[in-house]
Amino acid sequence: MATKTPSSKATKQSLPAPESVATFLAALDHSFKPEIIALRQIILDADPGIAEGIKWNAPSFRTSEYFATFNLRAQDGAQIILHLGAKVRDSAAAGVAIADPGGLLKWLAKDRAAVTFRDLPDIEARRVAFTGIIRQWIMYVQ
Repeated sequence: MATKTPSSKATKQSLPAPESVATFLAALDHSFKPEIIALRQIILDADPGIAEGIKWNAPSFRTSEYFATFNLRAQDGAQIILHLGAKVRDSAAAGVAIADPGGLLKWLAKDRAAVTFRDLPDIEARRVAFTGIIRQWIMYVQ
């Protein structure tokens, strides 16, 4: 009778669960933490298909790809970088078309922009415009 020998296949080790955004924010010591929390909720409320995670050591948001990430090093306010994920897309050369009548976007490249908010009243004053930008932006990553 043949005896079974142990398999030579490597076993998968379970990876630790990714840190939740809520856990990350609870531990965050940042001068714009209330603004970051408010902006997080605005982004999540903009569309039911938006999910979140920690990417690039900061809260980030995605649909089929990541499209927005907090820049936690910004000193002049709570800043969000809007992008089209980690992969280069055709729109990198052509750019994205976003209506921005409030002038919120500071273009960093044809497919990347920053939005900075000074404080909570600034967020509240530009909430509707920012929500509109998020809804337009996600059309490029769905």
